Amino acid sequence: MNRNFSKKNLSYREALREGLKEVLLKDEKTFLIGEDIGAYGGTYAVTMDFLQELGPEKIMDAPLSEAGFTGLAIGAALGGLKPIVEIMTVNFSLLALDQIINSAAFMRYMSGGQLTLPLVIRLTTGGGRQLGAQHSNSFEGWLAHIPGLKILAPATVEDARYMLGFAINDPNPVLIFEHAMLFGLKEECDDRPENFYPYQAKLRKTGKSLTVISYGGMLSRCLQASEELLKSGLDVEVIDLRCLRPLDEKTIFKSISKTRRVLIVDEDWKSGGLSAEISARIMENCFSGLDYPVQRLCRREVPMAYAKHMEDASIPQIKDIIHKMQEMLV
Repeated sequence: MNRNFSKKNLSYREALREGLKEVLLKDEKTFLIGEDIGAYGGTYAVTMDFLQELGPEKIMDAPLSEAGFTGLAIGAALGGLKPIVEIMTVNFSLLALDQIINSAAFMRYMSGGQLTLPLVIRLTTGGGRQLGAQHSNSFEGWLAHIPGLKILAPATVEDARYMLGFAINDPNPVLIFEHAMLFGLKEECDDRPENFYPYQAKLRKTGKSLTVISYGGMLSRCLQASEELLKSGLDVEVIDLRCLRPLDEKTIFKSISKTRRVLIVDEDWKSGGLSAEISARIMENCFSGLDYPVQRLCRREVPMAYAKHMEDASIPQIKDIIHKMQEMLV
């Protein structure tokens, strides 16, 4: 039965706020822990006034020790709670990798399913903010390498609003990568979307000439580039992965069987990145159906520069995506 729900205009930041607040109020087992999330209101103002509204049992300011408070949250999850960890930037997750991988990712497998870990870790990812090499990385591909973790990357306001509520009920640890350049994005959002399932990729634009695969901060650039090509009569299909582990191969392969050409756009480095994994799976399963070699457009193989013009030159821009599409089609 089709039900018509109302829509509202939200920013990506407001969507994160609404989703987070809903989860914290709805489930007494949930709490949020991280650096500067309480008194300061969050580095990106997602938790502004949450401490006053929800109290210190729900909003816990943590010291500058990612390994410490991530480990605390893992213990709480093993004890029956549903913690949400905020790691200020994905670069700081490197300090907690031992906890995330050796404890969170492997615990359910090592216990034969006797232990569950309903843990969500939120991380800000991506470049474009002139924060230099140590604060501008995209490490989601690294963590998508690890069995036992699920990796989500909301690229739309609707996904930012509802992914957390879905993830908090998963018995496995889920990492949600929120791109810093999307916080000001404004879109219409369904009040209650039907059949919301973030572990499945979505066709954000249908087409027949070329399949473009992307996620997170690169998705909107791919969509803008595809609209520009449409003026030349080149109809491009754009897939939003949404979930990086497990990968929705079915949606990818179905699109390629129609377009027979594929471009992967990823803000991470090309060497050993997620784009390489996707490319390999396409070659293993769709090789005979391709009319053109799989192409990848990624960040340049250098640490991120601080200077704006150098940062822009390092990250795929709309003009770069257009040029690559044209190269494959014309």
